[in-house]
Amino acid sequence: MNRVAGKVALVTGAGMGLGRAAALLLAAEGARLVVTDIDEAAAAETADLIAQNGGESLSLRHDVSNPDDWPPVMAAVEQKFGRLDVLVNNAGIAIAKNIEDTSLQEWRRTMVVNLDGVFFGCQQAIALMKQSGGGSIINLSSIDGIIGEADLAAYCASKGGVRTLTKAVAVHCAEKRYGIRCNSIHPGYIWTPQTENYLRDLGTLDQEKAKALARHPIGFLGEPNDIAYMVLYLASDESKFVTGSEMVVDGGYLAV
Repeated sequence: MNRVAGKVALVTGAGMGLGRAAALLLAAEGARLVVTDIDEAAAAETADLIAQNGGESLSLRHDVSNPDDWPPVMAAVEQKFGRLDVLVNNAGIAIAKNIEDTSLQEWRRTMVVNLDGVFFGCQQAIALMKQSGGGSIINLSSIDGIIGEADLAAYCASKGGVRTLTKAVAVHCAEKRYGIRCNSIHPGYIWTPQTENYLRDLGTLDQEKAKALARHPIGFLGEPNDIAYMVLYLASDESKFVTGSEMVVDGGYLAV
């Protein structure tokens, strides 16, 4: 119950799915949370759940794609808790279109949320973490940041960018001796509202879910807590020798 006791963690996209699961688990393990989401009510609901379990948190509306949103969020973190130890760059979107059907607007929207948002977050977190001697930046990428998927052209490109940006940040912080680690997580298909919407966009939900299931040798799709526990590990001091790594949590998807 105390794997991250005393740490302060900021989780973006914390209003549902993976972000909410990560926030709840970090709080249960002793962290104080700042939960942000573009949906202010959803972030507040996550904060309420944390409070019901005896945790402490602050919820904020936050558009990760807007660089002007980041400084006020970090200022609120510092004012409320005085430090930042963990950043979970989780917020993201997916548009189910191939390269021929993806519009420039859809391409740019995907990039500004999924990649620019991580870029902004890393910059802002480094500045604050340096003041307290280090921390852990955890960037949510995807198996589609490692392989290509025809119907997710922009998403694959954005998540591939997250994968290699993470390594650049990790090496920079290590060489500067900031005490800041940076790693990426690459989930397989995790059953969340985003995944359900994506499969609906492809066709009949039951048929598309069966196809997705067949691509996971383990025989079932992941749940948000499967990713939350990897977030917890990377947030904790248990992973003090882990940086620049890509943590694949995919039920064997990439093994075949």
